[in-house]
Amino acid sequence: MSTTTKKKENPFKWLWRYMNESREELRKVTWPSQKETTKYSLIVIILCLALAAFFGGLDYLLNLGLEWLILVTS
Repeated sequence: MSTTTKKKENPFKWLWRYMNESREELRKVTWPSQKETTKYSLIVIILCLALAAFFGGLDYLLNLGLEWLILVTS
C-alpha cells in the first residue's frame, strides 16, 4: 500500500510565487482608457437611476392600488 503525501510548501515561498504569478497576469490585462471608463460609469449610473425611478413609481402605484382596495372592502 503506497501512500503519497504532499509536502507542505513554505508559506513565504508560496506567497512569493503567488505575487509573481499575479503580477504576470496583470501585465496581460487590457485596461480600458479613461474615456471608456467614464462612458461606462455614466451608463451604469443612468441605468441605476432609471431603474430606481421605475421601481419607485411601481411601488407608488401598487401602494395606491392597495389603499384603494382596502378602502373599498372596508
